[in-house]
Amino acid sequence: MTRPSSPTAAWRPGMPGSDNLPSGPSGRPLPPSGDGHGPQAGAPTVTIGSYPDYPSAQRVVDYLADNRFPVERTAIVGTNLTLVETVMGRLTTARAALVGAGTGAWFGLFIGLLFGIFTAGNWVAVILVGLVIGAIWGAVFGAVAHAMTGGQRDFTSASSLRASQYAVTVDADVADQARQLLGRMHLTPTGATAR
Repeated sequence: MTRPSSPTAAWRPGMPGSDNLPSGPSGRPLPPSGDGHGPQAGAPTVTIGSYPDYPSAQRVVDYLADNRFPVERTAIVGTNLTLVETVMGRLTTARAALVGAGTGAWFGLFIGLLFGIFTAGNWVAVILVGLVIGAIWGAVFGAVAHAMTGGQRDFTSASSLRASQYAVTVDADVADQARQLLGRMHLTPTGATAR
């Protein structure tokens, strides 16, 4: 049986050896399709404009959609991504317990509603008991979880990804149509390059 000449040679369609692949837990594996170098790349794309913020890029795609452009052939690509963590405030054990009580109350309300639907008696009391028990347990778990951090993270924050630039790309075969439509729009891109 002929094998690839080196252990790093990629499998190609028609190459011998696919008939003796070992079977796995789900049965006999199929040889890879295509050229053996991973999934096929999509159609070539062209950048029709770069914008400093997401709303500008979104406005461009919305304008294209309003003018019957096939927007399923567009993409908004953020470049130079930065993770920004905005600190919301100080987190104390009391505040952690309060946040936990709110979360627990929502969960308790949900459970109370489920039990209340199937209760023949006073269903409002069942819902209120679920809400109160959920709030108490949520407060306890919130306080304990914060105390277990040992003061390593005594603040609350929200994380977001931000890009320094947003490029609008379209498939190469419809790029001229997109450029013509954008020529009528009154929004100036910061640059347009082929990709």
